[in-house]
Amino acid sequence: MIGLDTNVLARYYIEDAADQEAQRQRLAAQRLIESGQPLMIAKTVVLELEWVMRGYYGFAPAEIVATLRHLLSLPQVKVEDRDAIEQAMANCLAGLDFADALHHASYRECSAVASFDNRGFARRARQLGLAPAVTLLSRHVP
Repeated sequence: MIGLDTNVLARYYIEDAADQEAQRQRLAAQRLIESGQPLMIAKTVVLELEWVMRGYYGFAPAEIVATLRHLLSLPQVKVEDRDAIEQAMANCLAGLDFADALHHASYRECSAVASFDNRGFARRARQLGLAPAVTLLSRHVP
């Protein structure tokens, strides 16, 4: 089994026609990913791929989730904590930031998730009715 780095997946899914080296890397990534060899992807790589697609290339959440769905559909690819990735994709489409959604999905066996982030993560998780609940810690510890 071969573990894949984020840059291999980025080259596979993101076409950069203006850069010849990127095109060569894209072909190498295609050969490997489409070879049928068993491949492994860590959930941290999925998280980083989302960040690259959104932050650097400006992909919308629906485009990113479509890409991740394709990745998860490849029979030769094993993804670490697939259940958490799938839950994070669903919660991302519902309006949660993907990183927060993945963190939350990774804590699915916990009774709660503690955070200081009321503007985004906690508020949106509460609106979506996610379990476990995201609870806010007091900023002033007695």
